[in-house]
Amino acid sequence: MSSPITPLADRVVATREAEKTKTASGLYLPETAKEKPVSAVVEAIGPEVKSVKKGDRIIYKEYSVTELTIDKVEYLIVKEEDILAKLS
Repeated sequence: MSSPITPLADRVVATREAEKTKTASGLYLPETAKEKPVSAVVEAIGPEVKSVKKGDRIIYKEYSVTELTIDKVEYLIVKEEDILAKLS
């Protein structure tokens, strides 16, 4: 998927990954047990972003993003400093 958003400076555009509703062993998770922070896939990066690239899976601070819906797709705009980690 190509992002219709071009981020500026140190911003990253990402799409949130679906939340897991059950564990690897098949146990269903109650609503209160969902893990925070959350993960997303990077769709585009601004020119000043150094630590991630398009296609990386990231963990970010959930309450520090800007959410935007375009053509029924929810995009997140995240500052690079709010990205906590990359997933392998």
